[in-house]
Amino acid sequence: MIVPEYWAEAIRDTRHKGRRLVVRRFGWSDDSVAAAQAHAELRVQEALDTLLQGQDVPRRERLTNYGVDGVPIREQIVERQDDLVITRNSYGALCLNTPNVLFADIDHPPLPTTWALSPVLTVVLWSGLWVLGANLLNGTAGFLLAAVVVIALNALMLRRTKRNTQRRAQLETQALARVERFSAKHPDWHLRTYRTPAGLRVLVMHATFSPHDDEVQQLFAALHTDKLYMRMCRVQHCFRARLTPKPWRVGVRRRIRPPFAAWSAEQAFRPDRLQWIAEYERRARGHAACSFLRAYGNEAQVDAKAEVVRAVHDRMTQAYASLPLA
Repeated sequence: MIVPEYWAEAIRDTRHKGRRLVVRRFGWSDDSVAAAQAHAELRVQEALDTLLQGQDVPRRERLTNYGVDGVPIREQIVERQDDLVITRNSYGALCLNTPNVLFADIDHPPLPTTWALSPVLTVVLWSGLWVLGANLLNGTAGFLLAAVVVIALNALMLRRTKRNTQRRAQLETQALARVERFSAKHPDWHLRTYRTPAGLRVLVMHATFSPHDDEVQQLFAALHTDKLYMRMCRVQHCFRARLTPKPWRVGVRRRIRPPFAAWSAEQAFRPDRLQWIAEYERRARGHAACSFLRAYGNEAQVDAKAEVVRAVHDRMTQAYASLPLA
């Protein structure tokens, strides 16, 4: 795992066979911005030379949710504890990155969006229907029509919400059953399970692993781990877990600036960004990123490195607090 401290970007703008050719590449370093710039200059020249030789390579390195091949995690480093690194991602949440303590991320299939009528919406809808009914019929009939429609619509929404809640419970039961089956086949493993807003998180405690180990791939396959997360582990040579809520789940509608993961001090310490972070942290305190469910397997077997990661994870996610998940 590489999560560099310093980043820089280099650009080559030239003409080739009568057309403009612009190539951009990032460089990185743990030593200095100058070293990162030198690395960027080397990489952009290599890319340009490859293009001029007729080979097809990307003109620029575009970000994906979990980075790109050959480019480390490009996020602001908030804290380091040996090789455990906490970063702030593109939408402002804190993430734990570890090279060898195994997390598995399990997302349930998305459920249809449902809602029950809020008091304000109920009043607005009722008033509109009442006025419409009064114009078409009379005041009393309009009032009754509005009442029937609003009550029926609200009942329908509540029914759908209840059905989706039951479906989510079934999905969690099925996911936990997969964990239990894996544990039964691997009784020497120590697994901890957490509920997340979208599914489950599993933390392996008895040993450390490389993301490329066969045992890791077997666990991922058995638990139906999220494919995007599996790709991230391979590409970035690490495991990762979100520590703090997603902003929109705690009522923060405004996007953090810049609207991507900051990779320079100038970006990371912009006043508007710091203001956003302060508001986000205030709202996030009343929510947990996950909640501990139960452990499976040999709970007496605890790797020292995994225990350090668990302690940080459980504290920062508020995994034992009775708080809503976000």
